[in-house]
Amino acid sequence: MDKVYVGHAETDAAGDMGWLLGHFKPPGDPRHSDEVEIKWGVHARGDERAEWVRGERRTALLILISGRFRVELPDRSVLLADQGDYVVWGRGVDHSWYAEEASVVITVRWPSIPGYAVR
Repeated sequence: MDKVYVGHAETDAAGDMGWLLGHFKPPGDPRHSDEVEIKWGVHARGDERAEWVRGERRTALLILISGRFRVELPDRSVLLADQGDYVVWGRGVDHSWYAEEASVVITVRWPSIPGYAVR
């Protein structure tokens, strides 16, 4: 396979529920990585992760591109309202989220752990 991949985040995101890079891409694909996962998340107003992620084994960074997006953490609620707002949470931090407005976010998680569902 080629060592370079050129794509469009919105188009490519449709293939793996938004995930552009990670262990779930085929070996040999430049987007395959055991170190990191990257997601282009497009969410309609009211989209939510109703069931909390528990026992998280990765660190995550979520950056707001557009909209208003709320990340729920065990001890606080973080509202991302301005382009470029972001939140980072570490391993072991449970979380959920809610799109207060139509939103676009980029999520980076590391490491990329096989066995986790592509969500």
